[in-house]
Amino acid sequence: MNRQDHADAVDREMAASLLPDAALQTLGRWWSENASACADGTPGAHTVRYTPDRWAQITPWPSTLAPTSCGGDAGVSRAEVASAVADALRREAFREALVATYVWGKGKRGSPGGSGPASLQKILTAESLDTALARAVTTLSERSAEAAYAGLQGLVPGFGPSFYTKFLYFAGKTVLSATGPQPLVLDRVLARRLRSLAQAVGQETGHDPDGSIANWVWRDRNWSPHRYAVYLSFMQAAASQAAETGTWPPNASPDLLEYALFSASWT
Repeated sequence: MNRQDHADAVDREMAASLLPDAALQTLGRWWSENASACADGTPGAHTVRYTPDRWAQITPWPSTLAPTSCGGDAGVSRAEVASAVADALRREAFREALVATYVWGKGKRGSPGGSGPASLQKILTAESLDTALARAVTTLSERSAEAAYAGLQGLVPGFGPSFYTKFLYFAGKTVLSATGPQPLVLDRVLARRLRSLAQAVGQETGHDPDGSIANWVWRDRNWSPHRYAVYLSFMQAAASQAAETGTWPPNASPDLLEYALFSASWT
């Protein structure tokens, strides 16, 4: 068996066993603490704090976000970003949609001239950006989240999957995937959660005794389109598994699980 064969074997075992009891217990505790904020079974109320004036050089600036002339901090929720993206997509204002998702994703980590605003400004100067974003939305509606992900991979310098999955996730609130699961955010934190699980499964089954396969497929960045598809399928199945425990809301969407796994670790 080559390396990919071992990775496929671990994926099959993970798909069969899904989340371990320790993770399900952690999710139950997380839900007991967050049920009032997420009563509708979605993470729409999940709010990120950011500092508007640190993004003063960024245009176009979504009206949903606080004006960049404002001092101090502001907050924007997932539901508000989803609304901003929906409005932007109706107007084919793809850059505006991207800015909303990027600022939400970066939060207070964005500093004047720092990695947040400076990186976003560089992305916004790419001549291919409008075409890339428009094509991603079309691909999502006509094909799948995996295909939309593949179309963005390596296309715009500085625009990696930790942030273009955020764009796809919020776009997917308006434009449903033609086939397969709806897009979700995948970033380093979530990849590490899945890596931990894959390492345990690989060791238990003998498919990955030293964890090197898990380290390869669930690395910190630049996941393959296939890996994104594996992630989406796993999260959809794991959300159903969690709902059967009685300690997780039966109407919960997979993105609530994504938010919970991002927020709490069982290891």
